Formats: sequence, structure tokens, C-alpha cells
Amino acid sequence: MELKWTAAREGRLSSFLLGELKMSASLMNKLKWGDAIQVNGEPQRTNYPVAPGDVITVRLDEETPEYPAEDGDLTILYEDDFLLAVDKPAGMLIHPSRSCFSGTLANYVAGYYAQTGQKSAFHPMTRLDRDTFGVVLLAKNAHVHTLLQQTKVQKTYHALVFGGPETDTGEIDAPIARKPLPSLLREIREDGKPSVTRFQVLERSGKLCKLAMEPVTGRTHQLRLHCCHAGFPILGDPQYNSPESAELSAEMGLTHQLLCARELSFCHPILGNDMTITSQMDVKL
Repeated sequence: MELKWTAAREGRLSSFLLGELKMSASLMNKLKWGDAIQVNGEPQRTNYPVAPGDVITVRLDEETPEYPAEDGDLTILYEDDFLLAVDKPAGMLIHPSRSCFSGTLANYVAGYYAQTGQKSAFHPMTRLDRDTFGVVLLAKNAHVHTLLQQTKVQKTYHALVFGGPETDTGEIDAPIARKPLPSLLREIREDGKPSVTRFQVLERSGKLCKLAMEPVTGRTHQLRLHCCHAGFPILGDPQYNSPESAELSAEMGLTHQLLCARELSFCHPILGNDMTITSQMDVKL
């Protein structure tokens, strides 16, 4: 992957790398000893005097991951030289683990990069549970990922819940803590981390309700736990449910929670334009 910038002013090369290209000092120092930093196609040191019109190029290659690159179906929602956004189906892990080393989104993305000749890596900005489906935003390089982490990303999820809130809009403010080990689940607890979720009712029908939710904070299992705590569990959720929602989920034959990462809005970390990426998937009432 390459970063390119055409200079509109005079200055040392280092000032462009730290300023216009938003590189960290550590990354600049790491790259300056090779030929990764060039001006007008020639390798240059960071004290090189840049003139207006000079083209600065920085090559940012990533190491090949330890996990295998695999062919798999990828629904690509957006792609440029810096970012990739895809739809993740329910039942798929984001990243390989010791117990599951293949068949994950990372394996398929690595396979896609190999097929298209891209020396890019898997840097997810958003991490979804195995059974949550929808948009996953990826940076193709660690540098872009660092910039993306400094950008406010507004996330909108859609969920089908049992029952529903009394009001059409509102906020759930309930601190979340991890349950004692060996459990990997979370719980609402006074000494937990502050956790806030905003919601809006999109549709109602009998015992069912479709919600749009915005996680103001980003705690593990936050939306699932908040919905259950507020009295309207997400249908199909095997952990955070009520006897009534579990019974209805079984009657409906659900195998995963009906929670979709529907939309992401953010400012592009390199290009600077406002973006909104919408999933092709959704929950249906």
C-alpha cells in the first residue's frame, strides 16, 4: 500500500510525513532507513528539502499473517486504497483463534488480498460477535488503523426484540462488568464500566419490536445486555434473554440473535470526506 502527497509548500520531508500524511514519529523513524520514503520516485532522507509540486510516496507493506489465506464469499460494501468494508454473516468469527484457525472473516479477507495482489493486512475497526451480522470496517494498514481509531465512528445497529420500550426513543444507562471467571459473559453491576445505549423504535407488531440502536460506549455484549436489562431481550440471543423471549425464539427456529450492524458513519482518515456505509442485511419484523 502507498501513501501519496503532492507538496503545495516548501519544507523538510519530515514535516510532510508528520503533518499532511499524519504519520507518527515512530513509524517515520522505522521507515526512514530503507527506500520506503521517496520523493519524485527517489528514496530520500527525512531532512530532504521538498519543493512545491514534488510528489511524496510512502510504501507501507504489511507482513504476511500466520493464519492461512482462504477463498470465500465476501460481500464488499466499499473499498479504496486504505479501507475495506464488508458484510459479515451470522455464525462467522472475525479473527482466527486457537480453536478455530480457518473459515473466519480474516482468512477470507487475506484470500481476497492475495487474489488481488494487495500487500494489505486485517485491521478491524469494528468487532462483531460470531452471531451478530452486518458491516465490518477494516483498515488495510496499521497506520490507517491508528488514524481511524482517532476518528469518531457512529455505529447504528438494528435489532428485533421481544416486547419493546415504552417510549419510541430513549437511552439505557447501565454499567457493565465482566462476570467472574471462567465465564466470558457480562452483567449489569454498580461497579461496572459506564455504558450508554441510545435507541429508537422503527416498527412495532404485537410482541415484536424493531429497534435502531447507537452504542455511545463500546462495551462487550453491550447492546444485547442492555436490551435484556431494560426488559426487551433481543430475539434469538442464547445468553441474554428471558423465559418468554427464549420460548418465542425457539418457536421461530432462531439459531442466532437478530442483531445487525446496519450502518457506519465516519470521516475518512486519509481522504477527509464524510462517509456512510450501509449493510445489505437487516432484521425483518
